[in-house]
Amino acid sequence: MGTKSSGVEEKAVSGMVVEVAGASYLVEDDGGVVYRCRTVSATRSANDDESLVAVGDRVELRHSVSGKEMPEAVIVSVEKRRSQLCRKRDLRRNRSREKIQVIAANIDQLVVVVSAFEPPLSQRLIDRYLVFAESEQLHPVIVVNKMDLDEDGTAKGVMQLYEGLGCHICYVSACERTGIDELRDILAGSVSAFSGHSGVGKSTIINLLLGEERLKTSETSIKTGKGVHTTSRSVMLALPSGGRVIDTPGIREFSLSGISRENLRFYFSEFLPFMPECAFSSCSHTVEPGCAVRDAVESGLIQPSRYESYLLLLESLEEDD
Repeated sequence: MGTKSSGVEEKAVSGMVVEVAGASYLVEDDGGVVYRCRTVSATRSANDDESLVAVGDRVELRHSVSGKEMPEAVIVSVEKRRSQLCRKRDLRRNRSREKIQVIAANIDQLVVVVSAFEPPLSQRLIDRYLVFAESEQLHPVIVVNKMDLDEDGTAKGVMQLYEGLGCHICYVSACERTGIDELRDILAGSVSAFSGHSGVGKSTIINLLLGEERLKTSETSIKTGKGVHTTSRSVMLALPSGGRVIDTPGIREFSLSGISRENLRFYFSEFLPFMPECAFSSCSHTVEPGCAVRDAVESGLIQPSRYESYLLLLESLEEDD
């Protein structure tokens, strides 16, 4: 039931946040109508984190019927998220009081976009994303772009490690438009958040999936490997073949959120079969005697590069604490 105020009818509407730009939000209701929204001090959230509203959130609105081109509304409540992509803010670069930034909410898949060349493929970044995906129980997809520049097969050689871990790898060349159909099939029917370094081609790939230029990209040729996309906000877009994708701003570093030094070991899936054989149930797999995980590394059952990533992440979490 609507209520009357100053001759203008206010209605309760449910919808999904499809774009966040600063303190302004676009929300699409269940009938496809898009509202320009804001929050107020009375806005309620069922979530405990510091980010009040993120792309993908289900929200309730109160809006006033008006003759404006885009109706305006106030977000009165935010529903509980079933999953989220978030990271720690670098407080040295960001003056926000929020320590944790939720980039996308209610997602099914985390699409990690890397490039075969310029910027160089970063295993450490991939490992950070995989740890986070494990912690949030998200299905990870690794998209390797600029495969037209991988002339000696270096990138494919590196990715064999992740294929061995059971990760879904999709090799793409946005320049030559190869691998896009396979990726489109992977994304169909799911809500997928794209994330990765600036310049890897996230926005270009999404434009190809959409079949039109919806997102801005740099004017520099992707072929040169020097293109840097211009995404400055998070935005959700519907794919023609079904499913939705969320383009997120490029990052310099993905700082893990919600993961402690004590539980990090549980998010390296190849550690799990060996952990019960450790001499200590609380083994950190660093210096303890009788560590089955370190024995597996020495015998080649666990890749040394992944163990090195674990140690580096463990050290970084200690510094964060």
